[in-house]
Amino acid sequence: MEMHQVRYFLAVCDTLNFTRAAERCNVTQPALTRAIQKLEEELGGLLFRRERSLTHLTDLGRLMRPHLEQVLSETATAKRAAKGFLTLDGAALSLGVMCTIGPQRFMGFLAEFRARHPGIELTLTESVPPRLVELLMEGKLDVAVMAQPGPFEERFDVRPLYRERFVIAFPAGHRFEARNALSVADVDGENYLSRINCEYRDVLAELCAERGATVHRVYRSEREDWIQTMVAAGLGLCFMPEYSASHPGIVSRRVVDPAVEREVSLVTVAGRRFSPSVAAFVDAMRRYEWGRVAVE
Repeated sequence: MEMHQVRYFLAVCDTLNFTRAAERCNVTQPALTRAIQKLEEELGGLLFRRERSLTHLTDLGRLMRPHLEQVLSETATAKRAAKGFLTLDGAALSLGVMCTIGPQRFMGFLAEFRARHPGIELTLTESVPPRLVELLMEGKLDVAVMAQPGPFEERFDVRPLYRERFVIAFPAGHRFEARNALSVADVDGENYLSRINCEYRDVLAELCAERGATVHRVYRSEREDWIQTMVAAGLGLCFMPEYSASHPGIVSRRVVDPAVEREVSLVTVAGRRFSPSVAAFVDAMRRYEWGRVAVE
């Protein structure tokens, strides 16, 4: 059964006249008649009874009419859905973001992307890199924005977005406020707030050990907002990426001895074909001007 046969059949149902039905469908009457006959052969019985100038539906024709109307309606719905998908109208996109990335860094990009593609519905999932990797492989995420100390596995395509330095964050009025920059050794003896989800946590701990810096770990949390609030309240200090600090009571100075930075990248599964919405998002991420530290 072909769709043009269905359209021709329903046109005859409406007009009860083969000539007018052919005109409505913009085909010749013999072509329409042959299509109806072929449909009757496929269904195993007559659909119309033609008596001189009168045309009537047979019992089989009356039985088939609602079914074929539904076929035509569902086909039209499918075509509209496909068109919307291909034109990014109502398309869905799942974005994973590493939980240590500050939202302010992305507000400009998301606003610009929304203005250009208002039909794309974006769902954002925040998590740690290992979980984002799992979700990517399971197909539950289309793309992820993350960083890690070592290289990514070959099963992923990695597009660098920008570099971000680590800073030492401390409360206003702390003695570090008089300094322009700090070394890792400067944290020796300080109360320290541990960011559990920091992907550079082990790297920073090793640097502290190498520089003879011993800290007093007073609190640990996987919540970035809690850590920042505790820093602002004077409960301790911490290392964090420079674009993560957002609490008004936090002061920060970059770490220069040694300098520590991370490369934030857009990560997708290698070889996986992009939908139009994902392709548009990836292209927008690559083209966006991420600022003075953006990777070329």
